[in-house]
Amino acid sequence: MLITDNINICDVIKIAKMAGEVILEVYNSDFSIEYKKDDSPLTLADKKANDIIVKSLKALYPDIPILSEESKHIPYEARRQWKYLWLVDPLDGTKEFIKRNGEFTVNIALIEKDTPILGVIYAPVKQLLYFAFKEDGAFMVDNAADVINCGHSNELKAKSCKLPLNNNTEKFTIVASRSHMSKETENYIEGLKQEYGEVNIVSAGSSLKFCLVAEGKADVYPRFAPTMEWDTAAGHIVVEEAGGKVREVKTNSPLKYNKEDLLNPLFIVKG
Repeated sequence: MLITDNINICDVIKIAKMAGEVILEVYNSDFSIEYKKDDSPLTLADKKANDIIVKSLKALYPDIPILSEESKHIPYEARRQWKYLWLVDPLDGTKEFIKRNGEFTVNIALIEKDTPILGVIYAPVKQLLYFAFKEDGAFMVDNAADVINCGHSNELKAKSCKLPLNNNTEKFTIVASRSHMSKETENYIEGLKQEYGEVNIVSAGSSLKFCLVAEGKADVYPRFAPTMEWDTAAGHIVVEEAGGKVREVKTNSPLKYNKEDLLNPLFIVKG
């Protein structure tokens, strides 16, 4: 029996939704900001969402370890023995959260060895939900409230839109980070302009960039600035199950997870 046979993606979505609710409570308040050692911002929302996700996943699936942005101190010597793990970013796009532009997400992915096999992305402000199961397709829901009471995956999929959507974009469309536009990214975009002529450039925060490619609203997302594994795992499987690819720049091989160094190499996402 596969481990995925024992996991109800509806339960994972409910956990993401609960995390989103506590995030919104902080989002709509006068929240304070701390800074991590690398100067990246941390809010009460990150901490509260992480607590809910970790506690809930442990209760449902006690045998699957969890690697979260907010609890990433687990030594590689222990992690390398894991066949499965949850990879969690309780609040992806903290800078977008602080700017209050709504472009942040809750990301939960299940990893088998070094490959994502399940992914849930939830954008609380937008009520957008994306999910994917390996070899079962990728889906989106415009209003997450419509599916929060679903009990099993067939019911969930029946109320969802299968990705990619039929988006007939006339121009080649590039999605770029709203907060992390590097010189390398600008050069890559210039190369695409030479190849495709006039291109359309859209900006988005957090893992919503992956989702735009998965939907078919964007053709490519180049990422030539630092990311961590929990930033990309859920988006990775959503894109791949929608028919796209997530590839390292240097090797053209898929991103790998639960590495000794949790920093991702530079990568390109294509629809």
